[in-house]
Amino acid sequence: MQLVGTFATPNASKYLQQLCKHFAHKIDVSFDETSGRIPFTLGVAEVSANAEALQVRFADVADAARADAKSVIDRHLERFAFREGFTAMNWQD
Repeated sequence: MQLVGTFATPNASKYLQQLCKHFAHKIDVSFDETSGRIPFTLGVAEVSANAEALQVRFADVADAARADAKSVIDRHLERFAFREGFTAMNWQD
């Protein structure tokens, strides 16, 4: 089942790169300024950025792993985007 999170921000590319660089210390991540792929054990996160928003898409994440998928992204963005008052992405199934 698909899970999509969106964070409206003009700094989407910056956060995409921070997320990907952070996780690249532990797993094999690929990314550029507008897209990234983070292969977590709970599912692959496809990350995209444009001028208005950051989006994270888990294409095939198990129901039991959905809360963990949201949490791992939200916890890290909370640290990176604290200046914008970030608390959580707008998640949709």
